[in-house]
Amino acid sequence: MSGLYQDKRNFVLKHGAINNPYLIRFQTGELSDPELQDFAIEFYSFARFFPKILVSQLVNTEDEAIAEELTRVLYSELGDGNPEHRHELLYRRFLTSVGISIQEALTRPMMPSTKAYIEGMEMLYSSGNHEQALGASFGLENMAITMWDHLLPGLLVLKRSRYPHMDMEYFTFHRELESTHEDAMEKAVSAMEDHSSSHGALSADEETNFSHGVKKVLDYLEGFWMGLERNRETIIGNSSPTQIGVATGGGA
Repeated sequence: MSGLYQDKRNFVLKHGAINNPYLIRFQTGELSDPELQDFAIEFYSFARFFPKILVSQLVNTEDEAIAEELTRVLYSELGDGNPEHRHELLYRRFLTSVGISIQEALTRPMMPSTKAYIEGMEMLYSSGNHEQALGASFGLENMAITMWDHLLPGLLVLKRSRYPHMDMEYFTFHRELESTHEDAMEKAVSAMEDHSSSHGALSADEETNFSHGVKKVLDYLEGFWMGLERNRETIIGNSSPTQIGVATGGGA
């Protein structure tokens, strides 16, 4: 494991993308029914657009060793050859299990913060700046375990208390996969360093580009979570106490 890899991994784990009030509260399951609906629909934008974003990175990657690792991640997203394991399909099952129709999830306009996150990722991944794109991928893959470890406990609380039919496979499946995605990123960073202009370490410009990709994608992700947090304040302001209580009924 290179010094660059470990340094940037430490940066990821301290970033507000996975250390913020929304995720801290989510971990306890303290979400009203409208808040869960907002989370489920907004996060679906990530689930359904991420394969497209990965493809845009893959087809703009000139290094075959890096492309190989990106292909593994993409193949995983598409179900490792099994259409029944396609990640976006697993998420659709989650949506319907908590009473949200696929049509509603597909047609409801994204919140501005969600739109900024998706468009920001697409820009970083498809820019043609290979170090920046890999930095963005690195940032997402290395924050993921911590993110799932916030989401899963909260969803379990909601399943036990109000949504007994909640299908959590999308979330549990991803949590199990993330170590393999981190391994792929470690190999991709090693390949990037081996094939860099200085053959073994990144030049100052290459490292700057990589670091920029890591930071920007995490900044966009933090904005996504904080957009949901701000929307929660709107929900509270527009709701009666019984509507916002975490013990109110709901679910499928």
